[in-house]
Amino acid sequence: MFDYLIIGGGSAGCVLAGRLSEDPGVTVALLEAGPADRSVLIHCPAGLAAMAKFGLLGWGLHTVPQAGLNGRCGYQPRGKVLGGSSSLNAMVYTRGFPADYDFWAAQGNPGWSYAELLPYFKKAEHNERGADDFHGVGGPLNVMDLRSPNRFGELFVQAGEQAGCPRNVDFNGASQEGVGPYQVTHKNGERCSAAKAYVTPNLSRPNLKVFTGALTTRILLDGKRAVGVEYLHEGQTRRLKCRREVLLSAGAIQSPQILMLSGIGPREHLLAHQIASVHHLPGVGQHLHDHIDMVQVVDAPRAKDLFGVSPEGAWRMLKGIFEWRKQRSGMLTTNFAEAGGFIKSDPAAAIPDLQLHFVIGKLINHGRTTALGHGYSCHVCLLQPQSRGSVRLSSKDPQALPLVDPAFFREPDDMARMVRGFKLMRHILQQPALAQFGGRELAATAKAQTDDEIAQTIRNLADTIYHPVGSCRMGPGAMDVVDAELRAHGLQGLRVVDASIMPRIVSGNTNAPVIMIAEKAADLIKQDARRA
Repeated sequence: MFDYLIIGGGSAGCVLAGRLSEDPGVTVALLEAGPADRSVLIHCPAGLAAMAKFGLLGWGLHTVPQAGLNGRCGYQPRGKVLGGSSSLNAMVYTRGFPADYDFWAAQGNPGWSYAELLPYFKKAEHNERGADDFHGVGGPLNVMDLRSPNRFGELFVQAGEQAGCPRNVDFNGASQEGVGPYQVTHKNGERCSAAKAYVTPNLSRPNLKVFTGALTTRILLDGKRAVGVEYLHEGQTRRLKCRREVLLSAGAIQSPQILMLSGIGPREHLLAHQIASVHHLPGVGQHLHDHIDMVQVVDAPRAKDLFGVSPEGAWRMLKGIFEWRKQRSGMLTTNFAEAGGFIKSDPAAAIPDLQLHFVIGKLINHGRTTALGHGYSCHVCLLQPQSRGSVRLSSKDPQALPLVDPAFFREPDDMARMVRGFKLMRHILQQPALAQFGGRELAATAKAQTDDEIAQTIRNLADTIYHPVGSCRMGPGAMDVVDAELRAHGLQGLRVVDASIMPRIVSGNTNAPVIMIAEKAADLIKQDARRA
């Protein structure tokens, strides 16, 4: 028997485990379906390339066929390991815009405005640049500038300036617009995942128990109260009970799946899968949305200091391995997406609606396709897509993967803005700072020149940049799943704490916001416990 049961050892779950177990008077169990985070590919920042290429430590998820992608099934990598996707991601630390959170609050969610959430961002953070009005020191999550940046990141920033974009040295400061280097969640030349920040330092706490290889099959209910969790471990069904709360932090794909497997969700859908409807909550699995993304790849054979497959590249990689093992510095401390920016598809827009990630290598098919030679790539993603999709069960078997439908480009405006974004990205990459290397855009995109040709190429090649949100939306409405304290509507002892609760996606990478959500949730939970 534990006081709190946390389902999912990803970014949010790790924060909850670390924060709630600070109180020696409570007991906390964290259940993670994947293994412990022991792989060197996790801890070495550049290891993310190998994990992506070979699909390591993930769930193997894909979308259902997407009409907006010409019938293709999109890739949906989600971490299945302690630390979740924070153990696999590109470690970019961005928070989104203040307007994102003010929108959340305006939808009937008191306490979720930017001014109210900034203290939680700062509480989580130890920024090696130091504390200021926007940043904190002393928090568990280490944030820093890249230890050994590649010179092409700065060249990209210069190209952006040549194209008319302002330089921005802090995307999480007073303004988000412009181009600049990204800060990363690293520490001493290694990845600083949520697990390493919040769980690893606290494993010796007697009141914290971490279960790995524990696949949650359903939440146990006594009437309308969550009282425990059923899970599979080494082929055996086991149960854990809790005194206070079940905290569901399995992410925007698995959290709605687990709710529906537990009989919580749209009644008709559950009955269609022979699952008894315990609590009709029609919004579960609805409102899924994601950042759709398009990559332009440039072949630059003269730029041998970029990552690439060549004799020179192999020799640099070998030296890099030895340097990282000995000093935790050098080329293997890269996160690949070293620089980027936030730009507007329409100059009249109030805030940027596009994000750029500049990659110091040729990125094809999420890095799963080997690209010979040297070059660089740039992503452009749509920060505020209008399209909304869903997560649905494929089976009542908890080991069956759910049906993921982000409905990419269902809304025509999403494509119109992506076309403009692709042209802006291409314009930046054609500026003198990068053009001096004589790079050539790969034929897959270079042949697209008219708006119609660019749109068709986007449908052929675009995919997620790994930010699904919204499938257990926070709000007071009939199609919302949790209230402003993240408690499931109509139930007791159950909260959802992860990216699924976002009323609308943030304008940037989602890892830092998810950590913030969990920091706030931990305070809400502690406040409730004190009132009880």
